[in-house]
Amino acid sequence: MKKRRFTLLLMVTAALFLTSCNGNNKKSEESDSLTIMGRKSDMEKSYMTSIFEQYENATGNKLDIISFEDDEFEMDAAKKFADGDVPDIFMHFNNADLNRFDISDNFYYLNNESWVDDLTNSSRAYCQDSEGNLLGLPFWESSVSGCFYNKTLLNSLGLKPATTQAEFDVLCQVLADIGYTPICWPADGCTWMFQFGLDPIFADDPSLLEKLNKNEISYSDIPAVKNMVQWVSDAADKGWFGSDFLDSGWSDISLIMGSGKAVMTFIWDTWFYTDFEQGNKYSVDDFALMPAFMNTAENGTYEGGNLNMMMVNKNSERLDSALEFLSFCATADNYNTAFDGISTVSCFKGQTTNIQSSMVTDASASIAENERVSTAASKIIGYSADDVSTAFNRMFNKDIDVTGCVRLMDDYRIKETKK
Repeated sequence: MKKRRFTLLLMVTAALFLTSCNGNNKKSEESDSLTIMGRKSDMEKSYMTSIFEQYENATGNKLDIISFEDDEFEMDAAKKFADGDVPDIFMHFNNADLNRFDISDNFYYLNNESWVDDLTNSSRAYCQDSEGNLLGLPFWESSVSGCFYNKTLLNSLGLKPATTQAEFDVLCQVLADIGYTPICWPADGCTWMFQFGLDPIFADDPSLLEKLNKNEISYSDIPAVKNMVQWVSDAADKGWFGSDFLDSGWSDISLIMGSGKAVMTFIWDTWFYTDFEQGNKYSVDDFALMPAFMNTAENGTYEGGNLNMMMVNKNSERLDSALEFLSFCATADNYNTAFDGISTVSCFKGQTTNIQSSMVTDASASIAENERVSTAASKIIGYSADDVSTAFNRMFNKDIDVTGCVRLMDDYRIKETKK
């Protein structure tokens, strides 16, 4: 009798264990609950958990959060879609990986939603496809990337920030001639800088991006790509990156910029609030923002932030409820509660509780004129920042020349595309 009771106890315990260990794909028992699918770390962001909780408390409706480990998300989510198990709301960046989810057949275009006019121009542009259709609601933290410079140091030298490529080149040479490193270029492991030069090439001419992604052309067929690589090569040879840039990495940027050893660096605004160490000669208040110049845009460029979008399954039986959820997220009181104290550029015109750097607000006119949607890293199929950096570092080490660097970028990209 005791053995039978023990066996029954084991069976009940096992059943409870399996129920409680259903992982991140736990389903609500309520069939009318909205399903939201995304990366595990994305779903756990404080502003995401805040908006989920606000919605459930305000409406009494439940949400089923379906999340996958970050390194498995793309493949696992694609398998769900292939099996016809499409969530009501899907969270994804507007990048090349999104193409695997059959955008036109699966997702509802949000062009006519009531909240569209509350989106900032940059956040709205990021979420549009090549035909101008709004694919999702941008609900994410954002930043502005460009050339951040030590305004205190420049002022003391009687120098001004640049507004054209020619002015920037003169500024760099003058700084080098008087003993300063013009640009902190952390070549040891930092790989984001190259996309700032590539963005204008493809953002300003979407047909080039389309042809490249179809392998109808290559980098080697685009003169502007070679122009960028040539400029970077020449800058290194002229000493504009300093003498030890190949040995400088992520952990060195703060000291290099804070000490005044280098005057400028290509990075994003939130870095100054999350990674820039205080206590050096110069603090965040000594810096300002101008466009990044890499010989592909005469007036320079800024890179807008990469934004996670809430996309709606147009075939969902709960389509109306999904759209109502997006409207809830896009309501000022709700998104301001979610993003209270978060360091981010505004995605909504009515966003007031987030923290925006004075560097960005002071440069707002220039940003409005010269900002591009993040394009190279997010929309070139097969783009790998690590691969591009490897090609450039081989050029810096004189293993290959400019032509060889461009050719190697193509080889890496095509190889990655075939994967």
